[in-house]
Parts: sequence; C-alpha cells; structure tokens
Amino acid sequence: MDEIESIIKSINGVVWGPLMLVLILGVGLFLSLGLKLMPVLKIPHGFSLLWSGRSADQAHKGEIPPFQALMTALSATVGTGNIAGVATAIFSGGPGALFWMWLTALIGMATKYAEAVLAVRFRETDDRGQHVGGPMYYIKNGLGKNWVWLGFLFAVFGACAGFGIGNTVQSNSVADVLHTTFHVPTIATGIVLMVLVGAVLIGGIKRIGSVAGALVPIMAIAYILIGLYALALNADQLPNAFHLIFTHAFTPTAATGGFAGSIVWAAIRFGVARGIFSNEAGLGSAPMAHASAQTNDPVRQGLVAMLGTFIDTILVCSITGLVIVSSGVWTSGETGASLTGAAFNHSMPLIGQAVVAIALAIFAFTTIIGWSYYGERCVEFLLGVKAITPYRILWILALPLGATLNLDFVWLVADTLNAMMAIPNLIALALLSPVVFTLTKSYFANQK
Repeated sequence: MDEIESIIKSINGVVWGPLMLVLILGVGLFLSLGLKLMPVLKIPHGFSLLWSGRSADQAHKGEIPPFQALMTALSATVGTGNIAGVATAIFSGGPGALFWMWLTALIGMATKYAEAVLAVRFRETDDRGQHVGGPMYYIKNGLGKNWVWLGFLFAVFGACAGFGIGNTVQSNSVADVLHTTFHVPTIATGIVLMVLVGAVLIGGIKRIGSVAGALVPIMAIAYILIGLYALALNADQLPNAFHLIFTHAFTPTAATGGFAGSIVWAAIRFGVARGIFSNEAGLGSAPMAHASAQTNDPVRQGLVAMLGTFIDTILVCSITGLVIVSSGVWTSGETGASLTGAAFNHSMPLIGQAVVAIALAIFAFTTIIGWSYYGERCVEFLLGVKAITPYRILWILALPLGATLNLDFVWLVADTLNAMMAIPNLIALALLSPVVFTLTKSYFANQK
C-alpha cells in the first residue's frame, strides 16, 4: 500500500507540477489573447444574459434555463476550495498566493467561456432525448474519430475522480466540521447527506437545476455579505492586507509567528493550483452542465458560463482570502478550514467558527449534487444511459462511507485524477480554438 501511495504521489507531483500549471495558464492566456480579452471586457454583457436567462424557454433546445445551468456548474465549483482551499494556498504560499488566484481566474474566464461554447456547439441528444455534452463530446464530434480515445480517457478520469473530489472528500469535510463545531456524530451527517442528495438526484438534471438555482445564489450572497461585515470590522487592516498580497506575489514571504515562510514560486504554485481547484477552469467539468442549457447560441451560453469563474474566485474566494490576511491569523500556523474559522472568529468572536462550519456544509452539499451530474455524464459516454442508475446508487451509498473514514489516500487519488481530466480537455481547447474564435466573431458582428 505504501508503494502504491508513493507512486501516486509521484504522479501527483508531475500532473500538478510546473508543466501542468504552465499548460493551464498557457492555454488560458492563448484563448484570452485570441478573444482579444473579450471575456473580461464583456462581464456586464454576461450578467445581462444571465438575468434574461432565468426562466425556461421551450423554443430553444436543452433541458434547463441558462441561469440554472450556471448555478448547477457553480454548485460544483463553490465548495470546500473556497473555504479550505484558499486558506491552504495562503498557508503554503503566503498572502501573495491570493494575487495569483485572481490572475488565474481572469485568464480562466476565457477557458471557461471556450469550454461552454464548444459544449453547446458539439452536444448530442441521448437515448432519453436529453442534451448531453462536455469535453468527451467536443473531442469526438469536433476533432473526429481518431481522437475519440482522448475523450474516453477524460470520461474515465472524470467518472472515477468524482467519487473522491465530489463525493467522499466533501462528505468527510462536512462530517468533520459539524462534529468539531457542533459535536454531531459523523455517521449521522453521512446518513442525512445520503437522504438529501438521493432526494435531489432522483429528479435528474431538472431537479438538480432547480435546487441549484434556488440554493446557490442564496448561499453565495449570504457568505459574501457576512465576509464583507467581517472585513468592515477589520477595515483599518485592509490597506496592509492588500500591501501584503501584492508585495508577496513577487517577493519571498519571511517566516513569522507560526508561518514557516515561502518563496515566490510557492505563492505562484499554490495560488494557481488552488485557484483552479476552486473554479475548475480548464478541468472540463462545468461544460457538462452548460451543455444542458436551453439555448440555440453557443456564444450566449459561453458568456454566461464565464461568470462562474468570476463569481467563484474574484468574489467568493477573495472574501475568504481577505478575511484571513486582514485578521493577521495567517501567521498562526493553522491551515485549511481551521485557518478560515480562526480568521472569522477573530472578527466575529463566538459566531465566526459556526458561520464557517455552516457555509462549508452547504457548499459541500451543493458540490456533491453538481459533481454527481458530471460523473453521470462521464459514465453515460462510456457505457450508455443504462449505466446512469447504478452509478447514481453507488454515488449515494458512498456518502456515509466518506463521512466516517480517513480519506487522505482517497484525496490524493482524486486530486491526481482531477488534474488528469484537464490534460485531454486542454488539448481539445487548443485544437478547437479556431471554432471558438469564429463563432465569437460572428456573434458580435451580428450584435453590431
């Protein structure tokens, strides 16, 4: 077992190493420049389309409104990475890691835009009459039969990674934080999650979309408002917090308190890696949700999809990071959700830890729902619609197991597979970029 773990750690070091970060940032930068920075410049237009896409439109192909498609994608991305992931990045890379998270998000908006454009452009209708899409479909239909093996690899990695990153790791995080904060037995948390998730999944994408459409905006807005209140209490420390973030993005962070210090490369590596883990730009997960959107225009859905990266990282992750840095507890030696809890507790004694615990529980619950849909799409591509129900049952049964076990090894495997999902997707995005550029140019020409 130790040998297997050692091998996987070596693979993880490669797939999340410099080459992967260069590949993700490189493809994102290439798409950003090819689109002439359109995703960043058209953020207001994207929000306008999001607002107008709140209700169902049967005149357009798809199962759920564009708004619900984005909320389904956000349900999977707004999760433990926004609370524990940001804290881990700052603990390992210093305050400068937050700057690199921001930069990754701005570049990642172009990646997320391209993913959704291709997902809608090359989606298919399955045996149930539902629209399905994602990297495996735009690889097969966009690159041709000679590339199907690449889509097959993506689907295998996605179907397996989901049980870790989107299921057992999430239920374990919820069970741990509720047990630590409110003394709730871990098995009780696992059973409750199993019942709640099962109730949602029975209804398929339409039920997932409606639950995500109702829950995600409330939880995100509530967390941002509470975070802004915490920042208001630390207002005198905000100038220094921004100084630390921008200074340590380019200079080493000295050891202080319980913080061991870090080099600039650590800030870049952990900022980029945790940013990608949080917003999933380039991993190929979100386009599977956007392929179900009721739209006849791939570009319109792409403009909505890119907002997911903006909301996840520029808004939600920034709140967590600024509360941590402005509170000063980033030097305490704590990491993960404990560091975020300590930061909120510093600003709001007695209730800060509870706020983080509740937010983490809700974020993780929505992540479980969102990733279940991704896993189903992957297994459907591999084995057909007949495999969806068995996969869904296994998904639900895995939740109590994840809540009660030590998942260090599962986390390692899932994190590795998560990165390996990105490789086929990034190759496809680069090769199909002319399609994205052509569709975009045509859309805005017609707008004028």
